[in-house]
Amino acid sequence: MLPSGLPDHVDDQENVSRFLTSSSQFNSTMVKPSAFLPNPIHRNASVFRIDNEPERLRKVWQETTSGERQLKGLAIVRVAEVRRVQLEILADEPPPAHANIEGWPWIESDPELQKARQKDLATQVASCAQLVLL
Repeated sequence: MLPSGLPDHVDDQENVSRFLTSSSQFNSTMVKPSAFLPNPIHRNASVFRIDNEPERLRKVWQETTSGERQLKGLAIVRVAEVRRVQLEILADEPPPAHANIEGWPWIESDPELQKARQKDLATQVASCAQLVLL
């Protein structure tokens, strides 16, 4: 059991939420693949194990960011859909309810191929995501 009270294992039936801070990550009807691309430094994509609770997610946003960016929306996706494309979601607290999408391809010798493979996976995940505009 994690400090937040959540189980260590992120279950396939859980939904996770990704913060959307840029219009390049979504449009009025859908989540774009760029919303799920991994951070190149950490090599993962940060999500929260909070399902469709915009007010709770806003609070988490305020507590975990420097305030330089504005929270514009959420991309909510079922964990099973992330695992279906051979990525993994692992709990990573603190902060409470935090997790990471892991397992992105890293091909140091071919950055273009790496980018293409990551975009393909992000496209598949984004196609299953629900957009919540704030």
